Parts: sequence; C-alpha cells; structure tokens
Amino acid sequence: MNYIRRDKNDNWKPFNKRLWQRNYYEHIIRTETDLNKIREYIKTNPQMWDRDRNNPFIV
Repeated sequence: MNYIRRDKNDNWKPFNKRLWQRNYYEHIIRTETDLNKIREYIKTNPQMWDRDRNNPFIV
C-alpha cells in the first residue's frame, strides 16, 4: 500500500518532503561490462560517503 493511501486512511503523519529520490532513473543491465561497473559502484560507494556533499555529517 502506498504512502498517500496510508496517510489518508490510517492517519499517518503528513510528509512534506519528496518521497522519491530526485533524478532517479532505472537502468537495464544489458552486458557483463554493465553488470561489473554496477558491482564495483556498489562495492566502493560506501567508502566515498565521507566525501559526499549530500552527507549531512560533513561540516
């Protein structure tokens, strides 16, 4: 069940921000190379979090 329906039917607290990631897009993995790039991103991305401008803990 989606958030809007729960908000209306179950009195969930309203959420005044975006519910979906901005500029999100899906990607169909078509080749082994694509798959390997995505695997590498998943593997190394957490290591980059301390440098990410979207990290709320960076001063």
